[in-house]
Formats: sequence, structure tokens, C-alpha cells
Amino acid sequence: MVNRLATRATAGLLAGVIAATLSAPAPAQAANGTIGQRETVCASDLFVRTQPNGAWMGTLYQGQTFLVEGPRSGGYIYGFAYGHINRRGWVQDGWFC
Repeated sequence: MVNRLATRATAGLLAGVIAATLSAPAPAQAANGTIGQRETVCASDLFVRTQPNGAWMGTLYQGQTFLVEGPRSGGYIYGFAYGHINRRGWVQDGWFC
């Protein structure tokens, strides 16, 4: 009798863990920018620089947009930062929705 209860409890616990795992939302995945597309920033903030890893010239915040014009260099991408920056520069690639 005790063995059956332990087996049922284990099976119930296992079913609960599987159900919770399957219903959990998938983590958000940021994407690389697509050349020619106006991308939305997914990061909480994204520095706009004068060149890859160069001087800071502004910050884009989550929900603001960046027109990807290319090219890519060392994990950075060139384009036009809209919003309060309104100029061309480089941002770290991979932080777009």
C-alpha cells in the first residue's frame, strides 16, 4: 500500500514539473539587425558610437528604432539612430527585437 502511494506521489510530482516546464514562456531572444530594415531596440539601452567600440555619442532606449544600413564590423553595425539622437553611427549588433 505504501509503495503504491509513493509511486502515485512521484508520478504526480513528475507530471506537475513537466506541465510547468511546458507552459513556461520562452525567454526573449534578441536578433541581429537586417540591413535595410528599421529595427526596434530590445535592450534596455544601446550605445550609439562614432565607430565600432569608439566614442559614445548617444543612447537608444528600448522601443526606439535604428535603420540598419550596414556594414558589420567586429560585432557592430552601422546605421541611422532615430529619436533624440537623429544621426548615423555604430551600435552593437544583436540587440534588436
